[in-house]
Amino acid sequence: MSAVQMVLVILVSLVAGMASVCDERQFHRPLVACALMGLVLGDLSTGVALGGSLELIALGWMNVGAAMAPDAALASTIASVVVISTHQSVGTGIAIAVPLAAAGQVLTIFVRSIAVFFQHQADKFAEQANFRGIEIMHFSALLLQGLRVAIPTAVVAAVSGTSVLNDALNAIPKVVTGGLQVAGGFIVVVGYAMVINMMQAKSLMPFFFLGFVIATFSNYNLVGLGIMGACLAIIYVQLNPIYHNAIQMPQPAAAVAAGGSELDDDLDDELN
Repeated sequence: MSAVQMVLVILVSLVAGMASVCDERQFHRPLVACALMGLVLGDLSTGVALGGSLELIALGWMNVGAAMAPDAALASTIASVVVISTHQSVGTGIAIAVPLAAAGQVLTIFVRSIAVFFQHQADKFAEQANFRGIEIMHFSALLLQGLRVAIPTAVVAAVSGTSVLNDALNAIPKVVTGGLQVAGGFIVVVGYAMVINMMQAKSLMPFFFLGFVIATFSNYNLVGLGIMGACLAIIYVQLNPIYHNAIQMPQPAAAVAAGGSELDDDLDDELN
């Protein structure tokens, strides 16, 4: 790995770590982080393939209250470096990413505990109306979250060109890697189930099961299935009457008053 690639790997992992806290640009999602790593390391196709697989696993990972979800950013960056630099399979990357996400979850809790210090300092600066100090505290805590991912990724990238990483991967028993791959498949199902429960769209369930049947008994790839799903969605929207009912807007008060006066005049004429 060249020096330029090393710097770019650290930069991508730093942005992914900060994005995992901001949740705005979604750079921490596996599909984005792995694709960027693949672009940096010169193997975009492998990065996209690994990111797509990990994205299905991380589909249901979300922070609920004080419960921290597994760290998708750390798992994505390190798994991408390992798979691309050592020419491993995507399945090996999935097996590596699952325990890395659990380890990153513990690391996230530790870093967030340290970030409490910056919050208290920001409160003190707020009492002094020191806006510059508040900004420094915010960016310092955010940088700490980025280093949480950048430092471990840099360490793995530094040893990726040596035999240490290959020996460590070869030392993992096949039963362990195979078990982690199976566990990753179960996590995909759980993620889909969580998303479906949150959507609560029972009217769309036939399309959901139809997609599984077509994917199982046909040779369509993901592009073909995506185009077919988009066409079915357009047809469903066009044929469903709930999307075509005219919505009656409330009339202005002046129009209502004018209509009421005309009605009174008609009643008076009939009485006379």
